[in-house]
Amino acid sequence: MMWKTIALAAALTVAGGTAQAQSKKDLVQKAVQLQQQGAENLGRNVAVQTANRVLAAVAPALQAVPADKREATAKDIQAEVRKFHDEIEPTLRKRAAELAPATLGPVLESRFSEDELKTLIAWLESPVAKKFEQATPEMQQALTQKLVAETKAGIEPRLQALEGALRKRLEAGGAKPVQPPASAPRK
Repeated sequence: MMWKTIALAAALTVAGGTAQAQSKKDLVQKAVQLQQQGAENLGRNVAVQTANRVLAAVAPALQAVPADKREATAKDIQAEVRKFHDEIEPTLRKRAAELAPATLGPVLESRFSEDELKTLIAWLESPVAKKFEQATPEMQQALTQKLVAETKAGIEPRLQALEGALRKRLEAGGAKPVQPPASAPRK
């Protein structure tokens, strides 16, 4: 009889541990689900950043286009990059949402206790969190504008010096001379 009681107690302990682990897994799954929009936004941001890098890489070569054809060429390039962006953005957004559970879940499970996950979920579901999320783009834009305005005077000369050094290296490597952007001071 004693062995049956011990076996039953052990079984209940194991079952209770499994139920608790399952509960934590459910909490992790819910936390990840609440972050799906953020994962999709990440995919969108990667698409935008990729398109911007392509445009930035093409910009110096655009300066080598004759002035009378530069604007039309720039518009053609922008249209091609926009088309590229529009093609990759849904794929990146969808894939980020698909990868989120397997990527975020283990981190949440290993770093957060069950109580912390409950608190996190309560926060993510709260009206304050939703309001904060809606205000985030505006706050980021305001901070970006302030940062650029307050650092432009110190950064702009360095950027121009970098452009000049890169132009010289390209020319030394055999590239045709590239005219500096119209906004850059000429020596």
